[in-house]
Amino acid sequence: MNTMRKALAILVVGSLGLAGCTAYRPVPLYQLDGGEWQMPGEHQGVALLLGPVTVADYLQREALLQRQADGSLISADNARWAGNLANEIDQQLLRQLAARLDSQRVQLAPASPGFEPTLRLALSITRLDSGPQQAAVLEAQWRLSGADGKLLDGRLVRLEESHNGAVADQVRAQSLLLQQLVGLLAQATREYGKAPVVATPPRKPAVSKPIQPPAPRIPVAEPSRNEGEVFRF
Repeated sequence: MNTMRKALAILVVGSLGLAGCTAYRPVPLYQLDGGEWQMPGEHQGVALLLGPVTVADYLQREALLQRQADGSLISADNARWAGNLANEIDQQLLRQLAARLDSQRVQLAPASPGFEPTLRLALSITRLDSGPQQAAVLEAQWRLSGADGKLLDGRLVRLEESHNGAVADQVRAQSLLLQQLVGLLAQATREYGKAPVVATPPRKPAVSKPIQPPAPRIPVAEPSRNEGEVFRF
């Protein structure tokens, strides 16, 4: 009897374990797509310090949030990010900017010792999300300044991209928005990163002027103080 009970208990436990394994489904992990880009080869390109880069608090997580019709955000049940989304955004910005500028001298703040940037790019991303019925939206603000800290350019940006509702297509749309933002940042950086070439006019050879001989002195008639009207030359 005890043997039969033990065998029944083992059978029940095995059935529960098999059911648990059958019910478990791995959750798909997603990353932002950086598109087609090449490793920059210019070691003397523009020296750009990217940062500080701030990302909205609700994006600093692994949960893949879904925007609802009423504006609320709900974590997706069947998908999540493959790591912290804020860190992924930082790395995508760095790689894509370096590739578009073809410069190996692009760094994330804080700068490494000895790095002297010619331009500083501060960026704040306040929104990057989408939903089954909501288009992908990116909202950000960037400020470009020189090495002396003087503001050169900056603006508010709102970008939007449609999708078919599937999570994978939402990630594609969000990736395209980040690529569009990088394009705007690279365009401004290239514009102000060009050092103006000041053409130095050639120096004219010095022309020696001939020495003019002194003009002959013309005698002036002076009245003599002696008696009589005698003129002396």
